[in-house]
Amino acid sequence: TRVESSSLVPAGDPTLLFTNAGMVPFKDVFLGTEKRPYSRATTCQKSLRISGKHNDLENVGRTARHHTFFEMLGNFSFGDYFKEDAIKYAWEFVTVELGLPKERLWVTVFQDDDEAAALWRSCTDVFDGRILRFGEKDNFWAMGDTGPCGPCSEIFYYLGPDVANQSEEEFRKDDGTYIEIWNLVFMQFNRDPSGGLTPLPKPSVDTGMGLERVAAVKQGAQANYDNDLLRAIIAYTEKLSGKRYLGKDYTDRPTESDPQYGDDVAFRVVADHVRAAAFLVADGVSPSSDGRGYVLRRLIRRACRHGRVLGFKEAFLYRVAAEVVTLMGEAYPELRSAADTIARLVRAEEEKFLGTLEGGLAILGKEVEAVAGRGSKVFPGEAAFQLHDTFGFPLDLTEDLLKAHGLTVDHEAFSAAMEKQRERSRSARASETAQILQRAVKPTPSRFMGYEFPVYESEILGIYGQQGPLERSGEGDEVAVVTAETPFYAESGGQVGDTGSISSNGATLDVVDTQKVGGDTIVHICRVVDGELNLGDRVRLEIDEQRRRRLRIHHSATHLLHLALREVLGAHVKQAGSRVSDQSLRFDFSHYDQLTAAQMEEIEQIVNQLVQENHTVATEVLPLEDAKRSGAVALFGEKYGDSVRVVQIGPRSRELCGGTHASRSGDIGVVQIVAEGAVSAGVRRIEARAGMSALQEIRRERRALDDLLARLGANTENAAERLQKLLERSRQLERDVEKSQQQANLAKGGDLAGQAKVRADGVKVIAAKIEEATPKQLREMADDLRGRMGSGCIALGTVSDGKAVLLTAITSDLTEKYHAGELMKQVASVVGSRGGGKADLAQAGGGDPTKIDQALKRFEELVS
Repeated sequence: TRVESSSLVPAGDPTLLFTNAGMVPFKDVFLGTEKRPYSRATTCQKSLRISGKHNDLENVGRTARHHTFFEMLGNFSFGDYFKEDAIKYAWEFVTVELGLPKERLWVTVFQDDDEAAALWRSCTDVFDGRILRFGEKDNFWAMGDTGPCGPCSEIFYYLGPDVANQSEEEFRKDDGTYIEIWNLVFMQFNRDPSGGLTPLPKPSVDTGMGLERVAAVKQGAQANYDNDLLRAIIAYTEKLSGKRYLGKDYTDRPTESDPQYGDDVAFRVVADHVRAAAFLVADGVSPSSDGRGYVLRRLIRRACRHGRVLGFKEAFLYRVAAEVVTLMGEAYPELRSAADTIARLVRAEEEKFLGTLEGGLAILGKEVEAVAGRGSKVFPGEAAFQLHDTFGFPLDLTEDLLKAHGLTVDHEAFSAAMEKQRERSRSARASETAQILQRAVKPTPSRFMGYEFPVYESEILGIYGQQGPLERSGEGDEVAVVTAETPFYAESGGQVGDTGSISSNGATLDVVDTQKVGGDTIVHICRVVDGELNLGDRVRLEIDEQRRRRLRIHHSATHLLHLALREVLGAHVKQAGSRVSDQSLRFDFSHYDQLTAAQMEEIEQIVNQLVQENHTVATEVLPLEDAKRSGAVALFGEKYGDSVRVVQIGPRSRELCGGTHASRSGDIGVVQIVAEGAVSAGVRRIEARAGMSALQEIRRERRALDDLLARLGANTENAAERLQKLLERSRQLERDVEKSQQQANLAKGGDLAGQAKVRADGVKVIAAKIEEATPKQLREMADDLRGRMGSGCIALGTVSDGKAVLLTAITSDLTEKYHAGELMKQVASVVGSRGGGKADLAQAGGGDPTKIDQALKRFEELVS
């Protein structure tokens, strides 16, 4: 079945930034979680490799065969044909359909895959001596650390001139003379977390052949960039620039004696990056400061910088992109459909970067001179960050420019500067709304009507955009709107602002937040959904009443919680902050000690008792001093006017508050405390839920409890007793297992002592991997072995919690000659860990457990 190429943006796979191989669209099929109506498929898949382990960006333009964007040819079998047919099909396609000469073809197989080697001999006429075996690094493929995996077999093509004198020795030099043109992956195993391999019930086949590479081979070109497609893009750039491309295959950095190097690299980079950019835009990606959009931005800016090498001073990439559409639009109709968007976005991004390029290059030049003056080879990370932050230079572009001067970037300093900027950005984002509101330079008092009215009609007094006052706003705009009156409550006193809608005859706006500026100006943060809003329009303002109701009950619950805290903990309790949302409340208060379970229960009981008593929630406006004399609690640090609003719930709760509240305490329904903890020294925090939100939390906890009881085979009366017995039984079993393992390991130690290698001088050497041992048990074994051996060197290894654990031990008579800690440093490095210790005993933990045997072998070499 011929399957069309999927998008470069993987569908439903958050683990991948881009589609980077032909098998990506079939990942779920291989994993068995998706069914397709076919068991065989062929594709020509758009792919991009520019992030993660498949990041080829640095090499693009500098080698003959590296690309960001490429087209991957592939044929796939999902539990249908397997090795024999895959090998037959591949050989037939390469030698018959493509007509490549057999005398130039070589094949590699995984070192343990005897079946594939035999099939290549029996099913094809590949030349004798041309089937070579390689290890796991080259010829074993895995989807990840666990999951489907299997050996692979690759077909190579000889590019050299001396066909008669090819050899395995020359092949293994890997100097680019023999290039891989096709990879056949045989998915036949499932790898478990311990590294074990079990056969898959339905083995599958995944193959990949780069179109650019095989096209170059077929056309007799030494480099991918000399195939007809990429050469056509380069030719168009030649025409625009007036410079010539010589097509040299450079692999070293440029020298003064080779002036053409820079031009050739630039031609290649422009061809590759613009092609990638065109396809990304066609698949819905736009330049931005993060994610896929940032990758697109990097590509365009890197191509722009290389365009400068070719003499371009103005935007030109959009014209090259148009040529890509012309050349590839027939095969990929999405390019033609997005042609205008591709040209517009590429041009806009290029022109934006050109505006800062000269300034950035000047800064870079000065810094390079300063580095040279210091006799250093390291470019300051702070300067690289300035280029990134101020001039828009992606780090890889800066590194690219520095290669010509033999300099590298201080990555640690760059990362530190980046983290500081991120911290500043986090703070800036938190106050972004306030910054927009502060642009309302003409404070306009608004009357809040929301205590009585959920809907109100009023007049637009101000419209503010990112840059200041506006006469009107249109669809899609984000604006701040001020009206003469409003039912929307602006965030204050811990209660978040209302949301809802504003509408007129000509426009509809979503109100996403409500804030207050300058004391009396209520500002609605809006997005214009449709139509046009004008200054002076009469509008209908409508809050989200359901959300407001949830806010009201949570705010009233906060007052009752404050009362209960003072009654249980004491009058020293003062509110230190709060946040009331429609789903929960957070209350900070002054208190030094952690609350006990009994105190928490009593507080929750008082609150819910007041709720059940269904007290009236009354409000009145009084002069500030009168309100204080009446016993109303004022919030520390809060600013009050001459007149204040007092909220009273029942006979005991009386606070100064401008927020919205329930009509009666019974409206709250129920209050549940969900968390308590410290905020800082002397300040505690309680989090709670009210109403339906609390009921949902109670139901969730009840489901969890029911599940736990079912697993225990108990009920609420005997669950604790049942759990205690199970824990005691578990601890006893653990002791029994540990004792058994200890005895087994000691017995194993006796066996190991008898199997020790004895050097000519009588010193015994033991290096052994122990199955199912804890680090403690390794130490006990080592102590036992030293007692048995008399004079010797010991290395033991095991896997604990999925990680390598290594131990080295030296008998006392040898510690002058061997130091266990120093030996461990070298042994641990094999598994990618660090270790050390005393002269007679050392230990290391962590690292790759699959390399324990290599580490033990290294120990034997060190003490032999």
